[in-house]
Amino acid sequence: MSEKEIINKVAQSPLITFNLEDYLPSRTAELDLCTLVEGGLLREEAFRNTLKAHDFSPYENAVVRLYLSEDLILPAWAPILLSSRLTDLGIASIWAPNSETFWSQYFREVLGKLDYSTFADKPIILKGCGDKRIPRDAYVQAIQHLKPIAKKVSYGEACSAVPLK
Repeated sequence: MSEKEIINKVAQSPLITFNLEDYLPSRTAELDLCTLVEGGLLREEAFRNTLKAHDFSPYENAVVRLYLSEDLILPAWAPILLSSRLTDLGIASIWAPNSETFWSQYFREVLGKLDYSTFADKPIILKGCGDKRIPRDAYVQAIQHLKPIAKKVSYGEACSAVPLK
């Protein structure tokens, strides 16, 4: 009986995998604005002094989710001022009340900045069912960018993909 060589047709395929996991940040952190407000009352001068004195080193090289854990009434400028301080330190931040909103906003921003020209006229597989941090909205955003330029777009794994285009 002759032995036939097993050929990996998926590896030889011209399919390009678009994996949203490749765009996850290397590190994330959370910063509760309540921890920066003393006594539940926010005053501009005191808040500015708190921001100047605060040690932001734990947030370096991270994308930071800004949120409120308590029901405080904040002036509109407070999270903006905090984000401005983080920006001065080279730290990216996103205002999001929960983790799902954070990831949705994160991917919306990242996917909006990508150069999709490398996917033009090529068969693409949008890899799914991976990291639980990737929200459904990220897949919705990805297909909106990929479909107009790709030759073909499918979702899933190469062995069992669902055609989208």
